[in-house]
Amino acid sequence: MQILILGAAGMVGRKLVERLIKERHLGGQEISRLVLHDVVEPERPEAPFAIDTLTSDFSVPGEAERLVAARPDVIFHLAAIVSGEAEADLDKGYRINLDGTRFLFDAIRQIGNGYRPRLVFTSSIAVFGAPFPDAIGDEFFLTPLTSYGTQKAIGELLLADYSRRGFFDGIGIRLPTICVRPGKPNKAASGFFSGIIREPLNGQEAVLPVPLDVRHSHASPRSAVNFLVHAATLDLSLVGPRRNLTMPSVSVTVAEQIDALSRIAGERCVARIRHEIDPNIVRFVEGWPKRFDARRAESLGFQAEKSFEDIISIYIEDELGGVLPDQ
Repeated sequence: MQILILGAAGMVGRKLVERLIKERHLGGQEISRLVLHDVVEPERPEAPFAIDTLTSDFSVPGEAERLVAARPDVIFHLAAIVSGEAEADLDKGYRINLDGTRFLFDAIRQIGNGYRPRLVFTSSIAVFGAPFPDAIGDEFFLTPLTSYGTQKAIGELLLADYSRRGFFDGIGIRLPTICVRPGKPNKAASGFFSGIIREPLNGQEAVLPVPLDVRHSHASPRSAVNFLVHAATLDLSLVGPRRNLTMPSVSVTVAEQIDALSRIAGERCVARIRHEIDPNIVRFVEGWPKRFDARRAESLGFQAEKSFEDIISIYIEDELGGVLPDQ
């Protein structure tokens, strides 16, 4: 089995690569080759099978054709400009998130001759826009209030149509905010949700730019990888023509996040959070969904954490060696 990962240098991409190397199989088939692509050079880890790395902008005409020329059996499409950057740079957001996705889909279509790979597309809960019901189900209208959400919503429609026409076997997974993200902050507007946990646990100050009553939905990086692997191996006849699914998540307020941190790491850790309202981020967050009814995804075997304490514990286990730093 050959697997292509676009966006392989990102946090979720790196963790997906680690998982595939560890397990050596996907859906019961032995992995023979892994191709890692990104706009920056992905790391080339040691593996029991061939690994190739490719560096390019996949939204450049002709580049997507090169990426799929070897006819990979599974394609993970993780490549995207994140929410804050897509809003700040309209042209770049549409070029990468829309044009790049369309070029990829068309490159697969043009191969033809019975080639029909499994394509896993990472969408986002940003495809939904206010006003919201108490809990958003898969049937809720796609009315995004950001350019990023609009770009992802268009990608979902293209994925469903190209799957319907038999060009590939696609599934889109709407990721909640992935938290707690390791490493340095990225340009996502949601980055502070991780920052107010990650930085205090690492002995650093964190800035909270929104009110304590802001509610949002989260899943851990470990769950994100589980979602991807399950999507790549799921019997899509069970999914039907509605190819895009909202993933399970934990809905909590910022205050509940901080309470969970206090229970795990203590008040000394929590004291490193400094509250400093940023009106621009507050406006951004006001249009975000808060809670989801993911029963359809759960009925198909997708699972996430049950509490925010679980999410923090996973960060400590996976990124801090299971040991809290001196508080």
